[in-house]
Amino acid sequence: MPDMLVISAELAWPFAIALAWLAGEIIHRWIDVPRISVYGLVGFAIAQAFPDLYPSDSSSPITLLANVAFGLILFEFGYRINLHWLRINPWIALTGIVESVATFGVVFAITYATGMPPLTCALLASLAMSTSPAGVLRVINEQNSSGQVTERVLHLVAINCVLAVFVYKVVVGVWVFQTSGSLTQAISHSAIELLASAVMGAIVGVIVPAVLRQLGQVRREGSAAFALAVVALVAMAHASNLSPVLATLTFGLMARHRRIVISRTERNFGAIGELLTVLLFVFAVTTLDWDRVVSGAGLAIVLVLARFAVKTAAVAVFAHPGGVTWQKGALTGVALAPMSVFVILLLEQTKYMGIVLVDELAALAAMTLFMEVLGPIITQRALMWANETPKEE
Repeated sequence: MPDMLVISAELAWPFAIALAWLAGEIIHRWIDVPRISVYGLVGFAIAQAFPDLYPSDSSSPITLLANVAFGLILFEFGYRINLHWLRINPWIALTGIVESVATFGVVFAITYATGMPPLTCALLASLAMSTSPAGVLRVINEQNSSGQVTERVLHLVAINCVLAVFVYKVVVGVWVFQTSGSLTQAISHSAIELLASAVMGAIVGVIVPAVLRQLGQVRREGSAAFALAVVALVAMAHASNLSPVLATLTFGLMARHRRIVISRTERNFGAIGELLTVLLFVFAVTTLDWDRVVSGAGLAIVLVLARFAVKTAAVAVFAHPGGVTWQKGALTGVALAPMSVFVILLLEQTKYMGIVLVDELAALAAMTLFMEVLGPIITQRALMWANETPKEE
């Protein structure tokens, strides 16, 4: 019997990944929903059916692989960001800041009204600011979407994720330094950590393109070199207690602005990237518990609707100054729905501090599950309604 348990544990993740991939392919072709929504649903069902086979451990190899998968997506995401566009159209940056701050304020106010402690409210509000780059980019690539809404969504996600990471780190810093109550110390510590993360990503973003140019293999070997660099960067960020999110995002930005071209066929880093993506979206929901999801569902629905309304309204208000119609602005806000994977991995990175928010806040678990499944579908529909996805013949 012990031998059978060992075999079951060893086969648990390969089985879950294979089943999620198969279900994703079948359901996507059947009813045309994003594959990643199916991955999350299957992963959650398997984890609840066999909880002992899918423990949540921040130091496990699966967690590291999930972070590598997220790093690859963030690198590609950063590669799609055009800083020059933000300079010539500052309304986009202003829109990102306003919708992030408004989301934080509304979520904080709702949770505080329910009687939650202020720090817990602030942690939840900081996480609600963000949109998952993984969810958005996968839907855009899957739908082969392009146009004004698509590009604005990418840039707004980059802005609200950086802001969310900063605010989250500040709140966590206050939590850790609660005995001294030093907000200044928490802010300075978080700012230094994020700056160091960005510098690390920028340095790698300068070195790797330079090496590729010297080797003369930019187009042929670029994807493999960037993938290896992302793996090393994620490992270094974890070892240094820095932010792999900001490090890999900065790496992608630097690669783009060093004029390194990644061929269209290598989006998602090929087959290995696809495999790691399935693992990532399955892993994200195995950290959730059914009882917490059920107990937090009521508040989660209110928060999800409030977050959705605020982001949609805030982006629509700034649509005309930013150069698009209010309809396209509203659809851009609608497309900012996904948040789950970003939230889970950010929480996993702070477990070493003794902060396990998913276990303490049931509403967050329910929000994460809802947006794991529904978020990509909402983004897909918004891009379709904006007529930025190719028509099927």
